[in-house]
Amino acid sequence: MSLFDLTGKVAVITGSSKGIGRAIAEEYAAQGAKVVISSRKAEACQDVADGINAKYGDERAIVIPASISSKEALQALIDGTRAKWGQIDILVCNAASNPYYGSMNGISDEQFRKILDNNILSSHWLIQMVLPEMVARKDGAIILVSSIGGLRGSPTIGAYNVSKAADFQLVRNYAVENGAHNVRVNAIAPGLIRTDFAKALWENPKAEESVNRMTPMRRIGEAREIAGAAVFLGSAAAAYVTGQMIVVDGGATI
Repeated sequence: MSLFDLTGKVAVITGSSKGIGRAIAEEYAAQGAKVVISSRKAEACQDVADGINAKYGDERAIVIPASISSKEALQALIDGTRAKWGQIDILVCNAASNPYYGSMNGISDEQFRKILDNNILSSHWLIQMVLPEMVARKDGAIILVSSIGGLRGSPTIGAYNVSKAADFQLVRNYAVENGAHNVRVNAIAPGLIRTDFAKALWENPKAEESVNRMTPMRRIGEAREIAGAAVFLGSAAAAYVTGQMIVVDGGATI
C-alpha cells in the first residue's frame, strides 16, 4: 500500500467549492478518501461533488454547506459527516476571509474581528469538534491552510497576516497537547496561488510580472500544488510529522 493512500479515510474540507480547497478535495478523492465538500453556497459545492462522483463512479463526495462564521453551522457540518460516514479522519480548515485591504491603522474593529473570527476562531471551533473522536481512536490528522503572509508584514493585508501567523501557533499548541494521542496537527503556508481569493494580487499583469521576478521558480503557484502537501500531511507518509508549518511558495520566502 502506498504511503499516500487514503482509502477508507473520511475528510472534511472547508472552503472546498473552489480554489485550494477544491483541489485538496479532488486529490483526496483521487487517493481513495471520502470527502465532504463545504462552503457557504450549496450549489457551488454540489458542482464539485458531482464532478468527483462522476469520475470515481460511487458516492465519494457529499455536500454539507456551512459558513465558518457560524459555530452552529460548523457543528452541523461535523454532525452531518458523522451521521453519513461514522467518523472523521482528516480535517482541513481551508476557508478564510479578508474583507480589508490597506494599512492596519485604518481597519475598523468590525473588519478586524471578522478576520480573527473567521480565520482563527472558526478553526479552533472545528478542531475542538473533531478532537474527541480522534483522541479516542488514537488517530487523526488536522491541517490548517495558512499563508506565507504569516511570516512577514504587509502594507495592505496586515490584519490577514496576523491571523495567518496565529495559525502557526494554533497548530503548535494543539500538536503539543495531542501528540500522545497520535493526533497530528500541521499547517500549510502557500505563497501566491492563482485562485479567486488572491486575484487582486495577480490579475494585474505588471503585478504578476513583479512577483515572478522575486520568486526563484519565476511563476505563481497553482492550487493543485498545495493539494500535494495536503495529501502528504493527511496520509501515512506524514505519520511522524506534527506541529509543523510547511511552506509551498516556489521559494518566495527565501
